[in-house]
Amino acid sequence: MESAVKHQDKSFREDYNKLGGKDRGSGQHFCCWQCDESLTGQRYVLRDDHPYCIKCYESVFANSCEECSKIIGIDSKDLSYKDKHWHEACFSCSKCRQSLVDKQFGSKSEKIYCGNCYDAQFASRCDGCSEIFKAGTKKMEYKTRQWHEKCFACVVCKTPIGTKSFIPREQEIYCANCYEEKFATRCVKCNKIITSGGVTYKNEPWHRECFTCSNCSTSLAGQRFTSREDKPFCADCFGELFAKRCYSCKKPITGIGGTRFISFEDRHWHNDCFMCASCQSSLVGRGFITDGEDIICPDCAKAKLM
Repeated sequence: MESAVKHQDKSFREDYNKLGGKDRGSGQHFCCWQCDESLTGQRYVLRDDHPYCIKCYESVFANSCEECSKIIGIDSKDLSYKDKHWHEACFSCSKCRQSLVDKQFGSKSEKIYCGNCYDAQFASRCDGCSEIFKAGTKKMEYKTRQWHEKCFACVVCKTPIGTKSFIPREQEIYCANCYEEKFATRCVKCNKIITSGGVTYKNEPWHRECFTCSNCSTSLAGQRFTSREDKPFCADCFGELFAKRCYSCKKPITGIGGTRFISFEDRHWHNDCFMCASCQSSLVGRGFITDGEDIICPDCAKAKLM
């Protein structure tokens, strides 16, 4: 807000002087410096040591009112602000027309306003409550937004942020605790916040200690595992519970890690266990003949027939 304008009063002289090298003294014709009309017995204005009649002075030196465009005569107060001038009665708010004499005011786009009208139209507003920032009000600013101190608060718990840390998300402000509660990653098993580390399984987050075998509860973080019906199992439990068993060694055929196996009718073998029952030679990639419950290589089958 600007301070009140200065009041400029004209000074008048009504004595006789010797002016500008011309003898205006007693017995001589005392006249206006502009129009040369006699000033004897008349009011006049002295400017730069020259006398002027009222009409000439106002015509040459008086200012025009910014509001009504009329001359501000010597009998009127000339109120000025930034090289502009007003009659006292014309110095008013451009919006509500309230007099601004001896009052604080603001200016915008060549116009003057009382404090209330200036604030209503031009003062910055709080992004929280949309009310203006009055003079002396503390602002809380972040990027291009600003708030009253009491309005700069967590959108969830409504606690003023003050000097505490906060987290912005889209157009909202959160305190650290509320942001964590609302947006932090949570373990799908225990539903507690994952503060560091963690593993992802089927696009879902787990604590490392929560990601365990569904059968024996052994941690699977960093270990080989497989799944059945969307449940994770360690290799040992999966083999024991669900895998086919080798006809020869009776151990599970898990297939984990690319282990190959051979099936014939309803029987299965590990590659390394698929051998001739007689000579123990590998039958992988070779023909074989069944001999009761056994399988034998062609050579052993011939020898048996001879």
